[in-house]
Amino acid sequence: MGFQLQLFLFLAFVPVILAQEVTNAKIVVEGTRAIAENDDNFICATLDWWPHDKCNYNQCPWGYSSVTNLDLSHPFMAKAIQAFKRLRIRIGGSLQDQVLYDVGNLKSPCHPFRKMKDGLFGFSKGCLHMTRWDELNHLFSTTGALVTFGLNALYGRHQIRPKDWGGAWDSSNTYDFMNYTVSKGYQIDSWEFGNELSGSGIGASVRAEEYGKDLINLKNIINDLYKNSNSKPSLLAPGGFFEKEWYEKFLQVSGPGIVNSLTHHIYNLGAGVDPHLVNKILDPYFLSKVSQTFVNLKETIEKHGPWASAWVGESGGAFNSGGRNVSDTFVNSFWYLDQLGMASRYNTKVYCRQTLIGGNYGLLSKTTSAPNPDYYSALLWHRLMGKEVLAVDSDASSFLRSYAHCSKGRAGITLLFINLSNSTDFIISLQNNMSMTLSGEAQGLYKETPFMRGFKKTVSWVGSKASDAPLFREEYHLTPKDGYLRSHTMVLNGIPLELTNDGDIPRLDPVHVHMNSVISISPLSVAFIVFPNFDAPACA
Repeated sequence: MGFQLQLFLFLAFVPVILAQEVTNAKIVVEGTRAIAENDDNFICATLDWWPHDKCNYNQCPWGYSSVTNLDLSHPFMAKAIQAFKRLRIRIGGSLQDQVLYDVGNLKSPCHPFRKMKDGLFGFSKGCLHMTRWDELNHLFSTTGALVTFGLNALYGRHQIRPKDWGGAWDSSNTYDFMNYTVSKGYQIDSWEFGNELSGSGIGASVRAEEYGKDLINLKNIINDLYKNSNSKPSLLAPGGFFEKEWYEKFLQVSGPGIVNSLTHHIYNLGAGVDPHLVNKILDPYFLSKVSQTFVNLKETIEKHGPWASAWVGESGGAFNSGGRNVSDTFVNSFWYLDQLGMASRYNTKVYCRQTLIGGNYGLLSKTTSAPNPDYYSALLWHRLMGKEVLAVDSDASSFLRSYAHCSKGRAGITLLFINLSNSTDFIISLQNNMSMTLSGEAQGLYKETPFMRGFKKTVSWVGSKASDAPLFREEYHLTPKDGYLRSHTMVLNGIPLELTNDGDIPRLDPVHVHMNSVISISPLSVAFIVFPNFDAPACA
């Protein structure tokens, strides 16, 4: 399809938004060095343990999407995972510290989760049968998924006070389960210890000193069971909300080389029932507040655990199953993509979205398994954004969020623009820090001079590389169907993203735009823009 026709179709089908103003914005990308680095498989999604009768706010949004009852044979489930080539899947959640593994010398009865008034989170202990574990691993092996499994860290302990649990962790059931996993040749990328037991805990908590000692024990088990293996899984901890003193203490107790990655959870939008969720998602000042958590964790790792990396082990935006008709709609991608961009800047290696399926915040619909809008946001990020993170300077208002990475698997860079304004159309002027440095403007935003205007005529605006070939960029503009922010259908370059007649994921094609064309980011829209000719030594 020719460029003119592509552009015509794109412009013809983008919903008309009557912008009250058009604002010019200068974006400067520092391409000489990476300020942070993600893992190659940064995008991650979770599978949870909640049974169908887990209910919040007079609704029961989980259906049959649990680790124990999800229909693994649904034809789209494998397709959804395979589209990422290697999707990280984290198995865990609130009930993981009540999961018994039906293997080895387990002496307790192994029943499904049942509602129990005095049980943790209102449920009894539950069971993972090895036949189900076999079925899950068949799915993982056929789809190429990278698996993180969250282990039961309360087994053998007892409740001391309402939220405090004490006593020694009994590792016997975990040992038997991991031994079975190794004997079957199942590939586990990482084991995680406990869920939300850090600090004051959610439901239950364990003292940092005890937790640190348990990690040493678990690391010894991993080293023993995998001593004859070509690859050894990583150990992740603590899978909870960041509390500085607790994190520092458990790192000091466990010591160097025990924990490979520190996992923390983020639900910065508050409760899923909050009627102001959409307002929070579209408020740049509110979105930016969580950056302090990333700063604090980064400092904690540098001072107390430089051998470990940072992961967001679980993040669903709104807690208690997410917001109905918010977390599964287009508007949620403003929050989600902004979180991915922000986490990346602070050297977060992996970001696990709650959930792949289940609750109101699933990337896939719990009833049909079809993609919700955030699924496509995750897939585009995974395909376009490389692991090297670049610094971006902007003179735009805070309503235009800008993130830059080296492009994935190719030359150049990819920028993510998120326009939170409902009235401003941003016209972008992209500049390369290298060109600015050549002109003597080494710091801050470029201020154009007569010399620089002449200089730009001889040097490509995307860097210092000259090229005789026509230069094009690739644009992926995301908008809601019919301009309705809570639409369950995402639109890419004017085309609604819907499964094909064969039940496959639709093509995610860009429009190709000449480099001299104006870059325009419409109100309440998202755009990934790929610049294959941008001269960025950090991406060489």
